[in-house]
Order: sequence, then structure tokens, then C-alpha cells
Amino acid sequence: MPSTSPVPPIAELLDSTRQSACHLEMRDVYAVAPESTELAAWRRTGQRSGPESAYWRSWVELVRRAVARGVSVRRARVVSEPVTEYIRFEHAGTPVNLAAGEDVRWLPRRHASDIALPGNDFWLLDGRLVRFGHFNGDGALTGHELTEEPAVLELCSAAFETVWSRAVPHDQYRIH
Repeated sequence: MPSTSPVPPIAELLDSTRQSACHLEMRDVYAVAPESTELAAWRRTGQRSGPESAYWRSWVELVRRAVARGVSVRRARVVSEPVTEYIRFEHAGTPVNLAAGEDVRWLPRRHASDIALPGNDFWLLDGRLVRFGHFNGDGALTGHELTEEPAVLELCSAAFETVWSRAVPHDQYRIH
């Protein structure tokens, strides 16, 4: 069953991860407040800030700590094509994810039709814990949920690995 206690921040969970952290993103638009300034700047300039910027610094440090402990950090994105403006924004920022130590792949949604996917984005941590992210229709974050339910772990693991095996590495993915 999902946890009813407050869900720890992803930084706390990732800091306690020992082997693997897999993140599956399936939305074409996110409207999370911390990104609004970065998104506005990208719209004006076409450029994303770098890994040492205030926007990225804490994430980059978090991922680097995890990778230094031997944690494999993988992120897969299932996207509609042609991609949305937001996905173009994410694509432009992905070199920072890579510089931090993440491995990132992209899967066009048309190649995911036969994959059993959970209804929400998630982090799968050490194969033992799933942290779902809940969003409203406009992409605003509405909350998180934790579970250690074996059937959910199995679904999320299988979904992530299938997406990962079909997805295109970031350096080979061309946005349409």
C-alpha cells in the first residue's frame, strides 16, 4: 500500500540510495514553479544555464554524490512527437544531467504503445522503493506517493527497463 506519511524529498531518498535510481518521465508538459524563471530565460535566449548555476547546482551535487557512491542514475523520457516546447526546453538542459552523471534516453511515444506503463511518473530506487509524482492536467505538481508494494515495484521496474531498452541515448535523439 502507498505510504500515508509525508514523502521525503527526492534529495533525501537519492542520498540514501546505494545501487540504482531510475526515473521515468511520461508527460509532455510540466509546470513546476522552480523551473519558471529558467524556462522564461530559455524562451528569451534559447540557452540553458550550466551545471554551476544556482538553478542546477543542488541537483548536480546530489547526482554527483550518488554516482561517486557507485549509484547508477538513469532517466528515460517518453515523449510525443512533434515535441512540445517544454520537451525542447528539457532537451536543451539534458547536457547538464549528463555532466552530473546521469544517463538519459528518449523514447518517442509511438514506440511505447505495447508497454504496460504506470499512470504516473516515478523514481525507482534500489529496486525497493517507488516514489510517484502526481501532476494535474496542466502539469503542476500536486504531490508524491511512496510504495514498496511488490506488484508496483515489479510493474515500474519492467516498464522502466522496457522503455530503456527501446529508447534513444540523448546524444543520438533529435527532437522533431
